[in-house]
Amino acid sequence: MFGPPESANPFAFAFDLLQLDGQELPHVPYGERCAQLEQLFTDHGLSAPWTLCPETTDPATAKEWLTSWTQVPGVEGLVIRGSGQRYLPGVRALYKVRRRDTTEAVVGAITGTVRRPQTLVLGRLDQTGTLRLVGRSTPLRPDAARDLAERLTPAGPGHSWEGVRFTTSWGSRTPLDVVLVEPELVAEITVDTAQERGAWRHPVRFARLRLDVAVTDVPPFGAGAEPASS
Repeated sequence: MFGPPESANPFAFAFDLLQLDGQELPHVPYGERCAQLEQLFTDHGLSAPWTLCPETTDPATAKEWLTSWTQVPGVEGLVIRGSGQRYLPGVRALYKVRRRDTTEAVVGAITGTVRRPQTLVLGRLDQTGTLRLVGRSTPLRPDAARDLAERLTPAGPGHSWEGVRFTTSWGSRTPLDVVLVEPELVAEITVDTAQERGAWRHPVRFARLRLDVAVTDVPPFGAGAEPASS
């Protein structure tokens, strides 16, 4: 299991070694590659910005890393692999454990139709009161979609996202057709820590509607994943 160093400064993280002194190492078990990497750091006295990525086999330590070290911006969670694993090019042989937090956002648009919503497009208000995009949800469960369909209202003129072009995913150029709705419903969502320019890079998960929370009580745009109201 791997975690970040305690400093938030830029570092070059080294977590694997695939070649040493002209010898290819992909066939060598990861535990041995890691030991050689550690020895390489020792032999050459490598220091910042070169940083040996910490690792542990202790579940309690890994849990502490996942809880505390993911507070550093850009650190999403842990990577788990077996010490006997060989390096497999092009194969997803690592298991990622991302930290997920519960927070709130405003429903500003949907995919599908108002009566059959499929995913939510979510926003938060900035300092000027403008709704800013923060993320899109994974597909809604049927029961959640039915509940939302009874409460969604098609947007009237003046919606903050009029004329905004949406895409299917982060970094994609494929257009996404959305239906704007009145930004009056607050959704409780679970999110990971990967954000860029105020928006979550990965799809968020819809948990429930917060009919007891006003839009103005939602954390402001750029605030990250502040805990949801109880």
